[in-house]
Amino acid sequence: MTDSVPTLSIVIPLYRSAESIERVVADLAALPIDGGLEIVLVNDGSPDDTAGACRRILETCAVPVTVAGHARNFGEHNAVLTGLRHARGRWVVTMDDDGQNPPAEVPKLLAAAQAGGHDVVFGDYAVKEHAPWRNWGSQFTNAVAGWLLDKPRGLYLSSFRCLSRFIVDEVVRYEGPYPYIDGLILQCTRAVTSIKVAHRVREQGRSGYNLRRLVRLWLNMFTSFSVVPLRAATVLGLALSALGVVGLGVVAGLFFTERGPEFGWGSLMAALLVFSGAQLVMLGVIGEYLGRAYLTANRRPQSVVREVRRGGRV
Repeated sequence: MTDSVPTLSIVIPLYRSAESIERVVADLAALPIDGGLEIVLVNDGSPDDTAGACRRILETCAVPVTVAGHARNFGEHNAVLTGLRHARGRWVVTMDDDGQNPPAEVPKLLAAAQAGGHDVVFGDYAVKEHAPWRNWGSQFTNAVAGWLLDKPRGLYLSSFRCLSRFIVDEVVRYEGPYPYIDGLILQCTRAVTSIKVAHRVREQGRSGYNLRRLVRLWLNMFTSFSVVPLRAATVLGLALSALGVVGLGVVAGLFFTERGPEFGWGSLMAALLVFSGAQLVMLGVIGEYLGRAYLTANRRPQSVVREVRRGGRV
């Protein structure tokens, strides 16, 4: 292998990738990138034979390859950060492991980043070949990101993106246990854009992204990169308090004028449920923040890399 810095590093987090990653890497290695490319794979504690597939790639790949193995599963964004820390390229593309991001679209992302003077270029899928619930989840994530992260209007956030060396160096400074890559990017720069790219149907295996992982991603975005939910809880509390004061005034007026219906146990319980529920929601949001602050202060590891192996050919 050579110590020269390649033009492009391609970072791929792996989970249940044994059936797809060798084909994806072979297609990537054949790309004509001026200045060369390297591939960085992060095995995120995959329970299948992903490790075996990585060993075969190290022995046969036609371009330099780095494989980092997590000691257990930490999640996609943690794995991407591990990959970014091992990437040497002047530009870095992050992509999925299942072949749904066509390798032929990688040069298009790189060219747009180099020509447009942008720090980050996101791939915006013309047609998404995901299950309907995944598409709805992505739409929700992008809508909420616009509110929480002050995302530029019309920008589509995806895991298929090209980052400049400057942004990579800034993003990897993050040491907290709950990374959200797009949140880190938008904290650093607004020189971002998106371009239309193709999206393919998943050919083999099953996606490692289930509803539980999507919910965990939403929690990371809500509670690790914005204080908007706390402010919303405060506004909700003030609004409910004001409504309660108005209600008390109405009840007092009806009492003193001897008008209105008689109020019983049912209405009292309903009111208690409404206000108790609002209190629990606000306490839950605050507790989530405090819990994450506690884990961060105790330096819960973002990820644990068991080993790093390098191979491939120049």
